[in-house]
Formats: sequence, C-alpha cells, structure tokens
Amino acid sequence: MYKILKAEKLADNIYLMDVEAKRVAKSCMPGQFVIVKIDEKGERIPLTICDYDREKGTITIVFQIVGASTARMSKLKAGDSFRDFTGPLGRPSELCDKSLEELKKMKILFVAGGVGTAPVYPQVKWLKENGVDADVIVGSKTYDLLILEKEMEAVAGNLYVTTDDGSYKRKGMVTEVIKDLVTNEGKKYDVCIAIGPMIMMKFVCLLTKDLDLPTVVSLNPIMVDGTGMCGACRVTVGGEVKFACVDGPEFDGHKVDFDQAMKRQQLYKTEEGRAFLRQQEGDTHHGNCGGDK
Repeated sequence: MYKILKAEKLADNIYLMDVEAKRVAKSCMPGQFVIVKIDEKGERIPLTICDYDREKGTITIVFQIVGASTARMSKLKAGDSFRDFTGPLGRPSELCDKSLEELKKMKILFVAGGVGTAPVYPQVKWLKENGVDADVIVGSKTYDLLILEKEMEAVAGNLYVTTDDGSYKRKGMVTEVIKDLVTNEGKKYDVCIAIGPMIMMKFVCLLTKDLDLPTVVSLNPIMVDGTGMCGACRVTVGGEVKFACVDGPEFDGHKVDFDQAMKRQQLYKTEEGRAFLRQQEGDTHHGNCGGDK
C-alpha cells in the first residue's frame, strides 16, 4: 500500500496528492509517469509525475476528474492509500540526456496548457536546480483553473501567464504569447517543450513549425493503460507507428499526426470504436505487448 501524505484541491475538478513511494522517488526523472490503482478492482490510471522528493521518498501527482475512477480518487484523503503505485515508467525528458554545458547554452521555452502545467513543472525545476533558466508560458481557460503559479514562478526564468477569457494577466491563447515573444520581442529559442491538451499542442506545433522552432510534445493525454497493451495511445510520428506509453511520452511535435491521434481518441471512447480500431490496425494495434485490455 502507498500512503497518501497530502491531498488538496487545486481548482475545480483538479487535485494534488503527495504519495509515499520510496522506490519510485529514488529513481524517477522529469518527464516520466506512474500508474496508480485505488484498489484491487480499480482502474489503472497513468499520471505524469509532477514532483518528487528523494529524501522523503514521496511523489507528487496532479489529476483532473475525467471519469468514475478519477472521481473516486478525488475523495481520497491524507492517510488513505493506493493499492498500486507503479513506476517510474516512460522515457525521461530529452533534456535529461544532455550535458549541463550544452543545456546552459540553450534557450528553452516551455508551454503549459491547463493540467499540462503539472508535468512541465518538474522539468523546469530540474533545470533550475542545475543552473539553467527557462522561459515558461502557462495558459488556462480562466483564472479559477490556473494551477501551480507560485511554484512555477519560483523556478522559471521568466513566467508568462495567459487566460483565454482575460480574467488574469494576459488575454488569449498560448500561441499568441509565443508569437509575441518571438516575433515582437525578438526572443530566440533553441527548443520549445509543449504539454497540454492535444488541440493546444497541435496549434503550438503549427505555429512553431512556421517559426522554425524545434518543438517537443508530451502525449500523456492519450494514454489509458500505460503499457502498450490497450492500443489507446497508438500514434503516427514521422510516418511510423509509435505508442506514447512505451516509446514516449515525448515526441517531435512537428512529426506527430495530431488529427489522426485526436480522431482515435474519440473512437476509443466506445466499445464499437475500439473494435473498429482493432480490426483496422491488426497487429499494429498494440505496442508489441500482445493481448487486449
């Protein structure tokens, strides 16, 4: 059992928890994820790691209510426990593979949308701890849905917050802020890392491609089972079939077929849609793990 040490509501339908998971905390890196399960009959839920404390042996997760299982999770309190807390899974951020000398020469821009702020935070924090400053754009529909602003402000080189409705700071989409920074303010970046809703990442990539700005996206929003067995996160990247949970979750955003991925998301919501995908995709439906969910 994995004890919940802290549980709090960050915004409407968005929750944060600190969980005691010493082995995960000991080896995880920014960009990786865990799979949590409330009890023996509970659904497996993949969640990107928001933060970790190796000394305390804790992992911080942030999740949004999107169905019955996450609604159950939101009712858990400090002192309750998860039956399973598996990880770290997935590949660490590509930035972790670079030398500090190389990173310190780079101009890095992060773009976070909604709950995507949670997986952006540990990457920016890790860079800060290693003497590298990065600019961060955080977008939210409204001020009431904005999360982790103070935490992000403490680790970002420059933080730009925007809300769709103009209820806080700038008004507009994250793409407008990117364009303003690069086109109007003349900022030059070596790489952009965008994490958020699929539609947000799609339009960020369309813009950054025009700006000739290499962009990495995290496809954690399309993961379901987290092992490659269910076929939910099958995506085409540069004409090749990949699976976000076992091959990612980070990919070259300019090579991702977002339209196909979003269409699959909709189909996957129904049993009829899942059957159709299995029939159409055959042996490539799974991530080389066999079986079906």
